[in-house]
Amino acid sequence: MPLNYHHLRYFWAVAHDGNLTRTAQRLNLSQSALSVQIKQLEERLGHALFERRGRQLHLTEAGRVALDHADAIFSAGQELVATLTETVRTRKALRVGALATLSRNFQIGFLRPILSRMDVEVILRSGSPTELMEGLGTLNLDLVLMNRPPPDDNLTPYETHQIAEQAVSIVGTPARLDPDRPIKELLGDQPFILPTTDSSVRTAFDAMASRMSVRPQVAAEVDDMAMMRLMAREDIGLALVAPIVVKDELASGRLVEAKEHPRIRETFYAITLRRRFPNPLVQDLLSRNSDPAAFS
Repeated sequence: MPLNYHHLRYFWAVAHDGNLTRTAQRLNLSQSALSVQIKQLEERLGHALFERRGRQLHLTEAGRVALDHADAIFSAGQELVATLTETVRTRKALRVGALATLSRNFQIGFLRPILSRMDVEVILRSGSPTELMEGLGTLNLDLVLMNRPPPDDNLTPYETHQIAEQAVSIVGTPARLDPDRPIKELLGDQPFILPTTDSSVRTAFDAMASRMSVRPQVAAEVDDMAMMRLMAREDIGLALVAPIVVKDELASGRLVEAKEHPRIRETFYAITLRRRFPNPLVQDLLSRNSDPAAFS
């Protein structure tokens, strides 16, 4: 039996409104009539498209897939009416969340294989770990980028993909940093711009300083890589960062890197949710980023 596109349009309207009563009023239909139309679509597709949580309607995983297709279908219809040509291709959506403090250079490097595709629209959101995990759990995000693994939650089927691991360096302006000086000397007489204490990189740095019996001067504790990069450029102190964060400054000579490395590594993760209907773009992107050298 062919798909009834009237049913699909009603579902599309409710999915975007998030409220059955409001959509029924807007479409000048009774709420019961609208419910029947959506129920018939669910029976045709063989899957529930919504689940009710209190007074709110939330898309199921099948509902999210159906909405992606409905968006493409009705967008194509609008393009047909507007252009009467076949030159515009339907674009697929990839919803990516990234930790607000994550390096922008890293994000661009990871997404680069797909950003140039004319058939893909990348929707990028930033947020806290809690916000990102909630977005993944409600299927509003297909993929989350973080520099820490998600909390161990046996109730949520997260899949954690380690996509890159990079050595952390000590960087600073040429006026402040002599690249040939040993780390112990730098720790003893230079102020440092460091990640906050909840970072695994900071924990490793503090342990290194303790082993050397040195108590470094902390100029700033920063949880935002963009701010750390700016402070290093402004010569506030030496920064403990992965080179990818400051790759443009290192290339231009605005910042230099200590030759002795602190032997600390930062790991980057892509986190997905185990889904019955995964977004095929996610697997494509993960496979293209399987080589850590892609981020250098």
